[in-house]
Amino acid sequence: MNSPPDNPPTAERAVRPAPSDADLLARHIGGDPHAFSEIVKRHRDRMWAVALRTLGDPDEAADAVQDAFVSAYRKAESFRGEAAVTTWLHRIVVNACLDRMRRKTIRPVADDELIEAAERDAPLTDQAGERDVSLEVTAALKLLPADQRAALVLVDMMGYSVDDAAAVLGVPAGTVKSRCARGRAKLVPVLAHLRNRTDLSRVSSGKGAELRDG
Repeated sequence: MNSPPDNPPTAERAVRPAPSDADLLARHIGGDPHAFSEIVKRHRDRMWAVALRTLGDPDEAADAVQDAFVSAYRKAESFRGEAAVTTWLHRIVVNACLDRMRRKTIRPVADDELIEAAERDAPLTDQAGERDVSLEVTAALKLLPADQRAALVLVDMMGYSVDDAAAVLGVPAGTVKSRCARGRAKLVPVLAHLRNRTDLSRVSSGKGAELRDG
């Protein structure tokens, strides 16, 4: 009788699940030189979207995301697992954005820069209309205080639940609701003409954004 092969055919082998964010972070802390790069690949696009919509400036957003990932890389051991890794990362990115907004006035952004950024994110259909709306919404958001802008970006534009946004911002859910309500009230007269064309969520990724520890 022939003995079974030591290595079964590839199709018969169990597919290994991808490591979770928490696993990758633990590997990074343990000295794995590639683990954090995988975390960056998984989340940089989402972090960039949050930073861009919060700051309204592609260059500042890129710098904020870079600062945030450098900070996360260096402070990985401070992660205590009390929230998902994604929540922890989002908090670092949002804080990096808020720090930039508080330290200095963000430079005026040329229309062509925002159009280019909007085109990178927008679906191919109806790009012209979407990018025009994106410019108007971005300009309107700059009228808001930093805390209201961050709350509206997360909840109304990125699709996070109030609870997830509260976890990212490190404030109670009621505070997020209050900031969103005040921000919306200020934006209504500015963006009322867009009511029949679109809403804030359509100039974002168009998807819900529940935070999960992948």
